Amino acid sequence: MNKPVTTLQRWAFMMLMVLCSASVLAQVKLTDKIPLDPKVKTGKLPNGLVYYIRQNKKPEQKVELRLVVNAGSIQEDDDQQGLAHMGEHMAFNGTKNFKKNEIVSFLQNIGVGFGSDLNAYTSFDQTVYILPIPTDKPGNLESGFQILEDWAHNVSYLTDDINNERNIIIEEGRQGKSADERMFKKILPDLLAGSRYANRLPIGKEELIKTFPPDAIRRFYKEWYRPNLMAVVVVGDVDPVKAEAMVKKHFTRLVNPAKERKRESAVMPPYTTNKAIVVTDPEATTYSVAVNYSAFKTNPMLTVADFRKAQIKGLFESMVNQRLGELTQKENPPYLGAQASFGSYARGYAAFSAYAAAGTGDVKKALTAMMEELERIKRYGFTAAEMERTKKNILASYERAYNDRDKAESGSFVDEYVNLFLEQSPSPGIAKEFEYIKSVLPGITVDEVNAFQKEVMKNDKHFVYVTGPESGATNLPNADQLLAMVDAAGKADVKPYEEKTLGNSLMAELPRAGKVTNKTTNATLGTTDLTLSNGLTVTLKPTDYKNDQILVAGTAFGGKNNYGLADKYNAEYFASVVPTMGLGDYSPTDLRKVLAGKSAGMKISVTGYTHGVGGSSTVKDLETLFQLLYLQMTAPRKDAELFKSFVQRNQSQFANLAANPEAAFADSMYKVIFQNNPLAPIRVPHVEYFDKINPDRCIGIYKEMFGNAAGMHFVFTGSFKEADLIPFIEQYIASLPVSGKSMEVVDTKVRVIPGAHEFKMNKGAEQKSLILAFYTGETPYSPEMNLKVNALSEVLNLRIIEELREKIQGIYGGQSGGGLEKYPYNAYSFMVQLPCGPEKADTLVKALKHEIALIKEKGVDNSYLEKVKKTWIEGYKASYKDNGTWLNQLMDAKLNGGNMERFLNYEKNVNALTTADVQEAAKLIFGGKNEFFAILMPEGYAASK
Repeated sequence: MNKPVTTLQRWAFMMLMVLCSASVLAQVKLTDKIPLDPKVKTGKLPNGLVYYIRQNKKPEQKVELRLVVNAGSIQEDDDQQGLAHMGEHMAFNGTKNFKKNEIVSFLQNIGVGFGSDLNAYTSFDQTVYILPIPTDKPGNLESGFQILEDWAHNVSYLTDDINNERNIIIEEGRQGKSADERMFKKILPDLLAGSRYANRLPIGKEELIKTFPPDAIRRFYKEWYRPNLMAVVVVGDVDPVKAEAMVKKHFTRLVNPAKERKRESAVMPPYTTNKAIVVTDPEATTYSVAVNYSAFKTNPMLTVADFRKAQIKGLFESMVNQRLGELTQKENPPYLGAQASFGSYARGYAAFSAYAAAGTGDVKKALTAMMEELERIKRYGFTAAEMERTKKNILASYERAYNDRDKAESGSFVDEYVNLFLEQSPSPGIAKEFEYIKSVLPGITVDEVNAFQKEVMKNDKHFVYVTGPESGATNLPNADQLLAMVDAAGKADVKPYEEKTLGNSLMAELPRAGKVTNKTTNATLGTTDLTLSNGLTVTLKPTDYKNDQILVAGTAFGGKNNYGLADKYNAEYFASVVPTMGLGDYSPTDLRKVLAGKSAGMKISVTGYTHGVGGSSTVKDLETLFQLLYLQMTAPRKDAELFKSFVQRNQSQFANLAANPEAAFADSMYKVIFQNNPLAPIRVPHVEYFDKINPDRCIGIYKEMFGNAAGMHFVFTGSFKEADLIPFIEQYIASLPVSGKSMEVVDTKVRVIPGAHEFKMNKGAEQKSLILAFYTGETPYSPEMNLKVNALSEVLNLRIIEELREKIQGIYGGQSGGGLEKYPYNAYSFMVQLPCGPEKADTLVKALKHEIALIKEKGVDNSYLEKVKKTWIEGYKASYKDNGTWLNQLMDAKLNGGNMERFLNYEKNVNALTTADVQEAAKLIFGGKNEFFAILMPEGYAASK
């Protein structure tokens, strides 16, 4: 028989725990050097190349490879601007061991998708090549290392390949051309004044790309692609000894140039004077204002003391943004949103900046409110309650990562080692980081955080800029006024921040629990299906894919289509309006405070024919997840001030949207596609729509959908035991109100315009175009045909890259996508998107139609389909052990009245696909029922031809 525990014994036990905890924490000293995670095998070859290797078996039979080059656009000479980036492209255009396009083709054949998996990027200071390799077949990993080696020193740089790539680079640059890009280029010289960064944007200069001599790019490759500026990162399901041998085999032979150019770091000098500018553009849609303070040099994080300083910065940044965010939660908000951060384009530097989006609102009001809030922080600091909440959130984040430390994906490690090489960012491993954070975070004081901003703003010189529409420029402050407003904030009469007293619990009273009335199991799926006393059903799928992740979704048929024209705007926006006003007894701001330190969240989702909830939590915060679910379904909150804030912010955001060429194009196009049907879905918001929203009716619709849970099915996946979950299900789901009939799927009879049509619009100052092709029709739904249509899309994407990009050189990227839909009526939809230059638009339309005709009439070569199959199967292997995948598949099977056979036998179903299946899908999709081509051209383009 157990003896009762006395109060004295409890006290003694607690003191023992405190002493033990103090003993553990005392082992961490601020002077301790931060070590490299012992699970990482690292070394340096005689030629200077560094390598990092980590064995990680999630996902299985896959290895992430990276080639990191410590050189980017900063290293370019004046005659090479843009060639660091173009050199990255050339790595895919042929090497010593892989002729043009063979790299991409080989990788596609083993299941590596171009763009989605295989990729690379170039920035100011580095170039990184991304290569995931499936290792299910012998030789794959060896080939992966050979590709990495070839990129490092064996890229061909044939003149024809260089010349052919010029147009593709220009098309990539063209995609980014916009009002924002034009304004940014005007800001950049002042933002980065005195630094090389100001004139070395990685995309480069278009005229230079068109005309540079091939030897200029070869010179860049020869000078900067060298082993003592390189690192190889290997993370995945591989023996570290084997991986190290491959690194040495492939990279020891690399030789540094006899005469090396010094790799110098660009400096970012502090501003010498205060400056402000106003930049406008006729196609800009919203105003924004930013205040940027001088950059300061940063040092690598080497010791625990450095780690502690980083936490102070993180606390400061987080609390500043919480303060700035709260100002949006009131009537007549001063801005749409605001954010402050420490960052810099320059490696080794940081700079404090604050940014506010004003929409079409008052720029002066936005800047004043933002700067006065920063002044309030500067003058009075943060409160102890703010500090405590933020600490709880940080600890919860670290704890979650620590609990899942042995279930982390390989992809989560590679960037860490890339940054370790490039910036000496520490990588001690989550176990050591969790130890550090538990040691240092409790001792950080509010005074330390409050003092932090003074340290980082020693040089308080600043650069202020405003960007926005040209149409309202007459009401904007000028440069002198902007500077005066920033100065005035320092003298403003600001009061200390006031903390609101809040409760400690989400729910003052728990609902009356129901019961599980029936339970069945499915051994094949590893699931349990429950029927509850209120008639709701639940599927449980416990997994070991993560140690500390629980996901939930609840969905029912219904959705926006249940509401007619009188409720069009209420039905469209209620799912945004109601969450904006809070939940239960709490506003969104208050709810964030109450949930401090909790790793649980819940949101609603609404489509035309479904509505539901979805969320996630850790094991520790499981009951919080259930309480949020119950409140989300039963306790919408009305707040007149927050409703007005929602309306005002959205009207301000979208008031000038028509100035954007793509938005105006889409708005006009969809009106034609849907034949001006008033029940057509809203694609582009208009200001007047928000005047037609009634908050009471929004809450009414919300209650009609969610307040009656009839027809809703719930799915749980993740790291739980059924016995632990069922009491919560009975308490919070079996108690949900269920009354009367469930909602149904409603077909509004909205259809696209029948037949073949073409829509053209001329708008936009830039020489850029957009081609959209839509193919629609009604057809019986079947999962088999849906898979065939998906395969058609992927095959067509391969052909688009080969023909329209590589041969015609008319696009940088283009894609197709579509499938069959069961609800709200049986139909198919398919779309092709091709951004391009206007001079190539007609050619590309003809080329696309030609490719479609070939597939429809002659089918496709089996090699294309095999590449699609390999990529799909590799993706399936990785996603099979993912809680989110199972959640979606189980819910989809429930809604569509099917079973899980197609998911469980996915590889079999994919491998059974034939080229005849793809051709059959093409005949269905491109059968000529409804074909709609929409083409956006620049203003005046037709007249100039």
